[in-house]
Order: sequence, then C-alpha cells, then structure tokens
Amino acid sequence: MLKLAGLPTLIIAGLMAGPASAQDAATTEAPFTLGDLPYAADALDPVIDAETMTLHHDRHHRAYVDNLNKAVAADEALQGVTLEDFVANAGTYPAAVRNNAGGHWNHTFFWESMVAPDAAGEPSEELAAAIEAVYGDMDAFKTAFNQAGAGRFGSGWVWLIVNDANELEITTTPNQDNPLMDVAEDKGTPIIGNDVWEHAYYLKYNNRRPEYLSAWWGVVNWDVISQRYDAALATAN
Repeated sequence: MLKLAGLPTLIIAGLMAGPASAQDAATTEAPFTLGDLPYAADALDPVIDAETMTLHHDRHHRAYVDNLNKAVAADEALQGVTLEDFVANAGTYPAAVRNNAGGHWNHTFFWESMVAPDAAGEPSEELAAAIEAVYGDMDAFKTAFNQAGAGRFGSGWVWLIVNDANELEITTTPNQDNPLMDVAEDKGTPIIGNDVWEHAYYLKYNNRRPEYLSAWWGVVNWDVISQRYDAALATAN
C-alpha cells in the first residue's frame, strides 16, 4: 500500500500531502491558488537564472493552477475535491484535471526541493546511509539519477522515491504525472523530484539537459529532502 510522507507544507490525513498554497478547495471560483516562491527569483543563481525561475513560476506554474480551476469550475462533480485526491486518483479524472493537478503539485514540490547554493547542505546520516546501501555512494546515486532524467523521452520528471518496500528507488514519469498517482508505473513517496521539461532549463542550458541535471545538485535542499525521508519512514511504521 502506498504511503505518503509528511512533506513540507504538504499534509493530508497524516498520509497524503499537497502544497499548502493549494489547500483551500472550499470555494468554487478559485479553489486552488499559486503560492509565492520560497526564495527570491535570483536565489538559485548561477545554477538556475532569475529569468527562468520567473517564467517557470509566474507563467508555467500559474497556467497549471488557472487551468485546473477552469476544469473544476466547468464540472460540478469536481467541485470540492482536494488536490490530493486529484493526484492520487488521477486516472479517474479528465485529462485536464490529471495534467493540471499534477503540474500544480509537482511544481510546488519542486520549489520546496531547492535552496540557495550556499545553503544546500548535505543529506542526513540516515538518508546518506540509505543512498549508499542502494547505490554504493553519493556520486553513483547522482549519476544514476542524472542518467534517468536525461533518458526521460520528451517532457517529464525524474524522482527519488521511497517505495512500498521502504527502499529508495529512482523513477521517471511523463508529462505532469508523479509517483503518487494511481496511473504511475512505479509508485511511492517522492522525496526528490527534478523537472526535465525544457522550460525548466532551456534559457540557460539550451538542449543540454545532462548539464542542467548535473548542475542542479548545487541547489538541492538536503535538509528538506532528509525530512521527507524521515517522514516517509515514520508514516510506513
């Protein structure tokens, strides 16, 4: 059974989490809202430039929120449904809901996964040990993660999840799907997720996705990732 950890700002009944910025599904006009970035747009320089961050958040992420609200407003049966339910049961909802709910959840998770380069830190001892147990060492893990991301055909995401066996696993999803969805090939609790859609990196890296993936580790917020890992295990136990 899939168990979702308590991710930062994302909680649902102690098991499933959704961005705090999207938590209010009580109103019918605009149940989902776009939260602010948790840092300045230029905070991730030189890994991700301010223009990319601004376009990515203010236009791309906003479009997912706006289009999700439009889909909900157009169908009374969708009104009052939480983002977490849209994600967990994505296969039972219209494509517009699956794509835009996924886009909203994924991007909020993505912003929260990053921090300014001088604050990136290191994985906790527990997480580092779990990574080494599966991949041998941190460098080998990053190489495997980067290769998976580079190999994701077209648009999508690359993830590190805690699977049903409470083991770490690298997986990818197409479009705006994620490992929490009922349609995911590999299900689990995500603790790291990197966006490999071209809009996430093209202004700075052009078509050099592998270069972007390698550089991205410089802004990974290991404190947050470690907390997600701990929460995933705690929820499983």
